[in-house]
This record gives sequence, structure tokens and C-alpha cells, in this order.
Amino acid sequence: MKIKLIIGDKEDTMDITGNQTVKDLLNSIDIASETVVVKKNDAIVIDEEILEDGDLLEVIQVIYGG
Repeated sequence: MKIKLIIGDKEDTMDITGNQTVKDLLNSIDIASETVVVKKNDAIVIDEEILEDGDLLEVIQVIYGG
């Protein structure tokens, strides 16, 4: 399966195996799911969301601080 992944201003197409979740994908690219919000096809999703062929994922970094 292929998905399109956007992180900041970088855009890439990735091949993934079936039945992967958003969390699986984030782990594979060394991003902690607690530090980001993920949009799948323009809707915010939880990290247990299953990925499907042709999905568009946007990873948005959450800013911490005070």
C-alpha cells in the first residue's frame, strides 16, 4: 500500500504493509505519538486508526512550553 505523508513542509510517499496503525507508522519513523497530532484525509485521528491505501497523513508537531 502507498500513503502520502506530510511532516511540516516535507512531503513523501511511503510504502506500508497492511493493517498498520498511525502509531505503527509514527514508531517506524521515530516520532513519539504523544508529541504530535495526526490528520488522516483532513480529519484528526487517534493513533490506533488503521491506515488504508491512498491515505493522506499530515503530522503536526504539538508545541509544549510555558
